[in-house]
Amino acid sequence: MKFLTDTHIHTIASGHAYSTFDEILRYASKNGTKLVAITDHTSGLPGGAHDYHFMNLCVFPKEIYGVKILTGAEVNIIDHEGNLDASEEVMKAVDLVIASLHPPCIPFGNKDKMTHCIEKVMENPLVHIIGHPGDARYPLNFEKIVQKAKTTGTLLEINNASLKPSSFRPGVRENLIEMLHYCERYETEVVIGSDAHIFCDVGELQESSDLLEEMNFPSQLVLNTDPQRLLQFISQKRLK
Repeated sequence: MKFLTDTHIHTIASGHAYSTFDEILRYASKNGTKLVAITDHTSGLPGGAHDYHFMNLCVFPKEIYGVKILTGAEVNIIDHEGNLDASEEVMKAVDLVIASLHPPCIPFGNKDKMTHCIEKVMENPLVHIIGHPGDARYPLNFEKIVQKAKTTGTLLEINNASLKPSSFRPGVRENLIEMLHYCERYETEVVIGSDAHIFCDVGELQESSDLLEEMNFPSQLVLNTDPQRLLQFISQKRLK
């Protein structure tokens, strides 16, 4: 599979990432990435960007160096009822919203509690992607999650950073294998995000590519291969 998009990228505005917007776009243009989403952390995570950061993303051009740009935010799930740290105003101001579980923002829970939580998040019409769902500290009933993703038009992420040997998240590979089996069974689309915190990781999705190849996962279910199809998919969520 040839991946042309990267939907999970952080700039220095996230507080613990190290590259500028310009550095990210220059690198993407060199490695053949055709579309990127800039998804900085919202304010609920220590160091995250202020609401004004997201409200002012209207200044972004739609394309630089031949790379199409989606403005975005990685919002934090803050309780087991699926509430988020970002307001509707902030989420409506950007093109793409990833909702993720981060330990500083929400306590761990059992499988039933966390599954209910993610199902509630996917019902939010402003959320497009569930970020890094493979973290074993937040166990999920993947069959239920995959079915809910299908019915709500929400994408489940294969988080490339979480598959690297340096990742601090436990159990990711095994959980993603289980999730992807259900995605194939129910024909539920997925998306790969680099979760880049430095420019040289943008569009670098080798760990995810290796896993998909190992599983012989259907390419038509991976939206990174077709930027236009990805754009159409995410636009439909907010119409529902």
